[in-house]
Formats: sequence, structure tokens, C-alpha cells
Amino acid sequence: MKFIVDAQLPRKLSQLLINKGFNSVHTLDLPNGNATTDNEINKLSIRDSRIVITKDTDFFNSFFISGIPYKLILITTGNIKNSELLCLIEN
Repeated sequence: MKFIVDAQLPRKLSQLLINKGFNSVHTLDLPNGNATTDNEINKLSIRDSRIVITKDTDFFNSFFISGIPYKLILITTGNIKNSELLCLIEN
């Protein structure tokens, strides 16, 4: 599976996925970094069949209205420590 981790989430999440054998990029690794627009992320998701991992509900709305991005994981934990988030994902 291939993932793109959105700006509101830590780069360590992308690294965790890579360490687990997945193909993952964080928006910080893209040419425009965290300034990459949602539209650009959606295009990358469709082009490369990447699952978007985000906290941004705009992606949720887009996914159910237009079927874009390719696939979506919406994180709805609220504000928790990055270490707690990584533990949740890993489990």
C-alpha cells in the first residue's frame, strides 16, 4: 500500500509506515512542503493510488461528495501526543 500523510500529522507517522514496509510520503517531503494544497494532494493520491491520512475534514467531505482522494483514513482522535498517535497506528 502507498500513503501520503497530511501536514497536520507528524512526519514520524510516515516514517513508521515506511519502517513497516509501506510506501509513504509526508507533505513535508513534497516540493511545496506543508504548503501543498489539498487539490495537489488529491491529484497525487489519484495518480499514484495513495491513501491520504489526514485530520482535515475537507478531505472527508471531498471523498464522500466526489470520491476524491483515491482512499482516505481520517484521524479523529483530537489533540493527543504524537507518541500516543503512533502507538494507536502501530497497534
